[in-house]
Amino acid sequence: MKLSLSRTLNIAVVSVYLIFLAGSVVRMTGSGMGCPDWPKCFGYYIPPTSENQITWKPDTPFKKGYVIIHDEALFVANKSLVTSSSFEPSNWTAYTKHEYAKFNVYHTYTEYVNRLASVLSGLVFLILLWKVTFATEKKKGVAPLVYIAFLGMLFEAWLGKIVVDSFLTPYVITFHMIGGLLIVSLLLRAKFLCSETILKSNYNKDFHRLLVVSLIMMIGQILLGTQVRQYVDDQVKLFGFEHKEFRLLNPTFKFYFHRSFTIAIIVVNAFLFWVNRKYNLGFKGIKYVMFLLGFEAVSGILMYYVNFPFGTQAVHLLTGAVLFGVLLYMIFKSNAIKRESN
Repeated sequence: MKLSLSRTLNIAVVSVYLIFLAGSVVRMTGSGMGCPDWPKCFGYYIPPTSENQITWKPDTPFKKGYVIIHDEALFVANKSLVTSSSFEPSNWTAYTKHEYAKFNVYHTYTEYVNRLASVLSGLVFLILLWKVTFATEKKKGVAPLVYIAFLGMLFEAWLGKIVVDSFLTPYVITFHMIGGLLIVSLLLRAKFLCSETILKSNYNKDFHRLLVVSLIMMIGQILLGTQVRQYVDDQVKLFGFEHKEFRLLNPTFKFYFHRSFTIAIIVVNAFLFWVNRKYNLGFKGIKYVMFLLGFEAVSGILMYYVNFPFGTQAVHLLTGAVLFGVLLYMIFKSNAIKRESN
């Protein structure tokens, strides 16, 4: 089946959200350094399956670029070689970008799947680039948005390298996530511009203003969430990944504000739901917003009161990103209806 530009954009948006999901699973499982180098993993295109493969030992072949663990440090092979009876420093270059030198097969393959998700998304973007450049169907304003989104993906790939090289510096991870949201914004705008759906909704000034307020609040909540996540990361470094009960031990004011701010967001969107229904505005997206907010609240409650059950972090992060997208798309729609009604 031939994919239309609109459907390709849909797939591109989903592919970016899959990266969000894969990245959140990496964070949830503590697998961020599962591959200590980038873009390869211990110098392999397909990661090793046992520590024995990357541990220096005599009479063992290693290819140029392979990364090994020796004396609790990482070394990179300068050339393809077969080791002698003793370690020869001239054959190896110390890996100095960070000092993390551990191997956990589960962490390695979790991070590897995250990278595969990025590769898959990259392939989707290449198809999208071809469509907006050479396909016969043209929509005004779509091509520049896709080009900028593609450049954003390249920047995000580079930033992914910086995340690993900086040993998961929190603010770099935050920029990485914000970049992903900006790419989603560009794709959704392009999707809206090439949509052939007739706008079967009505414009309401108060509803539109509340939509904008809700989106701003959601952006603020996501940024607050990144601050809470940084606190959780610090606790993990302090107490260890396995001690989940300490991740929100004595949290800062930012956490309590983040938790309470959720109530304000729910109230605003409940009012949006009511206005949409009262005036029969026809914005179906608000139903999804209320459903997603429920998911977001429940996952947050579980993380705090039940010590981060498996999957809750991933659900929490992905739900917030999807909420951002749904609200933004409704604003695009409301703006278009306003222009048509004038």
